[in-house]
Amino acid sequence: MPMDWIRIKNMSFYGHHGVDESERALGGRFSFDVELGLDLSRAGETDDLSHTVDYSAVYHLIARLQSGRKFLLLEALAHGIAQEVLEQFPVETVTVRARKHSVPLAGLIDCTEVEITRTRS
Repeated sequence: MPMDWIRIKNMSFYGHHGVDESERALGGRFSFDVELGLDLSRAGETDDLSHTVDYSAVYHLIARLQSGRKFLLLEALAHGIAQEVLEQFPVETVTVRARKHSVPLAGLIDCTEVEITRTRS
Protein backbone atom coordinates (compact mmCIF):
# COMPACT_ATOMS: atom_id res chain seq x y z
CA MET A 1 0.00 0.00 0.00
CA PRO A 2 1.46 3.40 -0.96
CA MET A 3 2.21 5.87 1.80
CA ASP A 4 1.21 9.38 0.87
CA TRP A 5 1.38 12.41 3.13
CA ILE A 6 -0.85 15.27 4.13
CA ARG A 7 0.97 18.02 6.02
CA ILE A 8 -0.65 20.82 7.98
CA LYS A 9 2.03 23.24 9.12
CA ASN A 10 2.35 25.91 11.77
CA MET A 11 -1.10 25.90 13.33
CA SER A 12 -0.80 28.46 16.13
CA PHE A 13 -2.82 28.72 19.32
CA TYR A 14 -2.68 30.37 22.70
CA GLY A 15 -2.39 27.72 25.39
CA HIS A 16 -1.78 27.27 29.11
CA HIS A 17 0.83 24.51 29.29
CA GLY A 18 4.06 24.18 31.20
CA VAL A 19 5.72 22.80 34.29
CA ASP A 20 5.74 26.14 36.11
CA GLU A 21 2.42 27.29 37.52
CA SER A 22 3.11 30.77 36.13
CA GLU A 23 3.31 29.33 32.58
CA ARG A 24 -0.05 27.64 33.00
CA ALA A 25 -1.60 30.77 34.51
CA LEU A 26 -0.30 33.29 31.96
CA GLY A 27 -0.28 31.05 28.91
CA GLY A 28 1.70 31.50 25.75
CA ARG A 29 1.91 30.75 22.04
CA PHE A 30 2.12 27.15 20.85
CA SER A 31 2.34 25.92 17.28
CA PHE A 32 1.88 22.51 15.72
CA ASP A 33 2.66 20.64 12.54
CA VAL A 34 1.02 17.33 11.71
CA GLU A 35 1.98 14.84 9.03
CA LEU A 36 -0.65 12.26 8.18
CA GLY A 37 0.47 9.12 6.37
CA LEU A 38 -2.16 7.24 4.38
CA ASP A 39 -2.97 5.96 0.91
CA LEU A 40 -4.46 8.84 -1.08
CA SER A 41 -4.97 6.91 -4.32
CA ARG A 42 -8.78 6.83 -4.08
CA ALA A 43 -8.95 10.52 -3.20
CA GLY A 44 -6.80 11.34 -6.21
CA GLU A 45 -8.89 9.17 -8.51
CA THR A 46 -12.33 10.24 -7.27
CA ASP A 47 -11.79 13.85 -6.14
CA ASP A 48 -14.01 12.92 -3.17
CA LEU A 49 -13.39 14.23 0.36
CA SER A 50 -14.67 10.99 1.89
CA HIS A 51 -11.50 9.24 0.60
CA THR A 52 -9.08 11.50 2.42
CA VAL A 53 -8.78 13.45 5.69
CA ASP A 54 -10.63 16.72 6.16
CA TYR A 55 -7.92 19.25 7.09
CA SER A 56 -10.46 21.42 8.86
CA ALA A 57 -11.48 18.54 11.14
CA VAL A 58 -7.83 17.91 12.07
CA TYR A 59 -7.31 21.60 12.82
CA HIS A 60 -10.39 21.74 15.05
CA LEU A 61 -9.35 18.55 16.86
CA ILE A 62 -5.95 20.06 17.70
CA ALA A 63 -7.53 23.37 18.74
CA ARG A 64 -9.92 21.53 21.07
CA LEU A 65 -7.27 19.26 22.58
CA GLN A 66 -4.73 21.98 23.28
CA SER A 67 -7.30 24.30 24.83
CA GLY A 68 -9.21 21.66 26.78
CA ARG A 69 -6.55 20.77 29.31
CA LYS A 70 -3.42 22.33 30.83
CA PHE A 71 -0.53 19.96 30.10
CA LEU A 72 2.67 20.05 32.10
CA LEU A 73 4.78 18.55 29.31
CA LEU A 74 4.90 19.35 25.61
CA GLU A 75 5.58 15.63 25.16
CA ALA A 76 2.23 14.71 26.72
CA LEU A 77 0.38 17.26 24.61
CA ALA A 78 1.96 15.98 21.37
CA HIS A 79 1.28 12.36 22.37
CA GLY A 80 -2.36 13.13 23.12
CA ILE A 81 -2.81 14.80 19.75
CA ALA A 82 -1.19 11.86 17.93
CA GLN A 83 -3.38 9.32 19.73
CA GLU A 84 -6.59 11.24 18.98
CA VAL A 85 -5.68 11.66 15.31
CA LEU A 86 -5.11 7.89 15.01
CA GLU A 87 -8.45 7.20 16.71
CA GLN A 88 -10.51 9.66 14.69
CA PHE A 89 -9.03 9.59 11.18
CA PRO A 90 -8.14 6.83 8.69
CA VAL A 91 -4.38 7.39 8.84
CA GLU A 92 -1.67 4.75 9.22
CA THR A 93 0.89 7.04 10.81
CA VAL A 94 0.94 10.51 12.31
CA THR A 95 3.82 12.79 13.21
CA VAL A 96 3.14 15.72 15.51
CA ARG A 97 5.61 18.54 16.05
CA ALA A 98 4.63 20.75 18.99
CA ARG A 99 6.46 24.03 19.62
CA LYS A 100 6.41 26.26 22.67
CA HIS A 101 7.47 29.83 21.88
CA SER A 102 7.87 31.35 25.34
CA VAL A 103 10.13 29.10 27.33
CA PRO A 104 11.54 30.27 30.69
CA LEU A 105 15.18 29.40 30.08
CA ALA A 106 18.24 31.40 31.08
CA GLY A 107 18.74 32.65 27.52
CA LEU A 108 17.03 33.65 24.32
CA ILE A 109 15.63 30.96 22.03
CA ASP A 110 13.00 30.87 19.29
CA CYS A 111 11.15 27.89 20.73
CA THR A 112 11.39 24.36 22.01
CA GLU A 113 10.00 21.54 19.89
CA VAL A 114 8.92 17.96 20.48
CA GLU A 115 8.39 15.56 17.59
CA ILE A 116 6.35 12.39 18.12
CA THR A 117 5.46 9.73 15.54
CA ARG A 118 2.80 7.11 16.19
CA THR A 119 1.51 4.37 13.93
CA ARG A 120 -1.62 2.30 13.88
CA SER A 121 -0.93 -1.10 15.44
